[in-house]
Amino acid sequence: MLTEPTTADGERGLAALLAEPLRAVIAVDFDGTLAPIVERPEDARPAPGALDALTSLGGSVGRVAVVTGRGAEDVVRLGELHRVPRLHVVGHYGLEEWSDGELTSPEPSRAVDQVRRRLPELLATAPTGVHVEDKKHSVVVHTRPAADPVAALADLTPLLQSLADEVGLETVPGRFVVELRPPGVDKGAALRRIVSTYDARSVLYVGDDLGDLAAFDAIAELRRDSVPGVTVASVDPALADAPRELADRADLVLAGPIAVVDWLTALAAAIGG
Repeated sequence: MLTEPTTADGERGLAALLAEPLRAVIAVDFDGTLAPIVERPEDARPAPGALDALTSLGGSVGRVAVVTGRGAEDVVRLGELHRVPRLHVVGHYGLEEWSDGELTSPEPSRAVDQVRRRLPELLATAPTGVHVEDKKHSVVVHTRPAADPVAALADLTPLLQSLADEVGLETVPGRFVVELRPPGVDKGAALRRIVSTYDARSVLYVGDDLGDLAAFDAIAELRRDSVPGVTVASVDPALADAPRELADRADLVLAGPIAVVDWLTALAAAIGG
């Protein structure tokens, strides 16, 4: 049974997708959306049935995409996404593109390399558990494993902001993380590019974190340009750090990655008749 969106805009978006699926784009985030949140990013794996759901959708809609802050090849490897035919993967919020086994990626920013060299000193007195994830085109400071992740995040954020400002990067908050990355890229621009590339007439996006708000903004803009859309928030009730802003703006709220996969599976069945 396919749960319906709770807003009029969402209902129109889903109706348009079901009426003309071959002109639709379905895009989903990875961490917290297809894959449960874990303490160590390298341990993330898709929820059971996720690849089957993406494969089913890929055979019946215009294009399925994964839009992630991770590197494109990293998420393909962790998620075994190479098994999904016709999948379009956008990595680093739009800096990288992966499709049919081919990766397009720019040279890393020198500013990111400066941050990479300076972070060990800045974090020398950080609480146990705080660690850095090196994503090549950006670096992420994680506080989730710390004894008090909220306090650690609050203490470190101003220092990271100052460092980013100094070298010309931007800081992007997330769920017990702060990412330092080159400015001018976000999931909204990436989603608009995908919609344009495939000349989509409807679009659906599923995400779980603050970085996904830019994709929600893009769908609002596309609606004004007469492209119906659906925004879906993945909110795991077992986790207290899910941003309220995403759920408040979503046309549909689902209870974490398992519920997302179930819903995408039901969507594929509804499209297939």
